[in-house]
Amino acid sequence: MFHNRANDGRNNLCGKNVAKFRKELKLSQRQLADQLQLIGLDIDKNAIQRMEAGKRFVTDIELVALSKVLNVALLSLLET
Repeated sequence: MFHNRANDGRNNLCGKNVAKFRKELKLSQRQLADQLQLIGLDIDKNAIQRMEAGKRFVTDIELVALSKVLNVALLSLLET
C-alpha cells in the first residue's frame, strides 16, 4: 500500500528545514507569512506553524515561494 507521508509520519519533508532557515534569519512565523504574502502567496501564520510541525502538505508553488523568501536553494528545503 502506498503512503504519502514521510517515514516519521510527517505530511512534508520541508517543514523542519523551513523552521531552521526561518530561525537563522530571525523571522517569526508571522513575519515569514507576511513576506510570502508580499510576493503573492496567500498563507497565514497558522499555515506556517502546521507546515513546520509536519501537519500540512506543501505544494510546489509554496516551495518555490519559500525558497525565494528564505533565500535558499529549492532542494535545500527537501534535504532530510
